[in-house]
Amino acid sequence: MKRSALLAVNLAVFLFGLAGLFAKWIQMPAMAITFGRVMFSAAALGIWRGAGRQSFRVERGDLWLLGAGEALLAVHWWAFLEAIQRSTVAVGTITFSTFPLFVTFLEPLVFRQKIVRRNVLMAIGILAGVMITLPSFMVNKGMLVGFAIGMLSSLTYAILTVVNKKLAQKYNSSLAAFYEQATAAVLLLPVVIGVGFRPSGRDLLLLLVLGIVMTAVAHTLFISSLKELPAQLAGLCSSMETVYSILFAALLLDEIPTVREIIGALVIIAVVAVAECSAQRMNT
Repeated sequence: MKRSALLAVNLAVFLFGLAGLFAKWIQMPAMAITFGRVMFSAAALGIWRGAGRQSFRVERGDLWLLGAGEALLAVHWWAFLEAIQRSTVAVGTITFSTFPLFVTFLEPLVFRQKIVRRNVLMAIGILAGVMITLPSFMVNKGMLVGFAIGMLSSLTYAILTVVNKKLAQKYNSSLAAFYEQATAAVLLLPVVIGVGFRPSGRDLLLLLVLGIVMTAVAHTLFISSLKELPAQLAGLCSSMETVYSILFAALLLDEIPTVREIIGALVIIAVVAVAECSAQRMNT
C-alpha cells in the first residue's frame, strides 16, 4: 500500500469537502447542479484524454458495470446536493459519512473476503461520530427530509465505491471517471430539460469550477487510490469530508458548527487517523 495512494484519497476528500458548498452558492435546483457538474467534468476528462491520445476502449463485458456506476453516481450526487439544499451543509455531509459502514460489509461480499473485526469497529466509530451530531438537527420536517435523502446519498456512494474498486483493477482512473460522468450527464439530460432553468453567468462559472476541480480531478484521484487501498480504508478516509465541509461552511457560509458537530468531527478525525496509521504500519 503506497503513501501516494493515501495522499491521493486525502486530496480527493479535501476537494469533495468543498463541493458541498456549491449547493448553497449556485442558485439552481439540485438536479440541474448535478447535471452541470457531470457535464463539465466529463468534457474536461474527455478533452484531457483526447489531447494525450489515450484510449477510450473498454471491454464489452464491463459495460454493465460502468452503467451501474453511472446510475449510482447520478443518484448519489443529486441526493447529496438535495440534502444540503433542504437542510444544511453539515446535515448533508454528516449523513453521507455513514457510507463506510455500508462499505465494510459490501466489499467482503463482492470480493469474497472475510469481514475484519477491526474495520467493523472503525466503521462503528465513524457512525458514532455521525450520530453525536444528529439530535440537535432533528427539530423540523426539513431537517428530517434532508437526513433521509442524505442517507440515500450514503448508500449509493458505498455501492459506487465497491464498483469503482472493481473497475480500478482493470482501467485507468480517468477513463472510469469519464464514462461514469459522461453517461450520468446523458441520463440526467431529459430530467433537467423538464425542470427548466436559466443559469446566470455566475452559476455557470461556479459549475465549471465544481465540474473540473471538485469532480473531474477529485473523482479521478479517488478512483486511482482504489488501485492500492481497500475500499473500506478509502471509505474511512472519505469520512473526513464531513470535517472539511463543516469547517468550510463555518468560514465561507457563516454556518457555525454546534458543540455536537465539533465533538462528532473530532471522533471522525480520531478514527480516520487510527485507520491510516494502522494501514501504514502494516505496509512498512
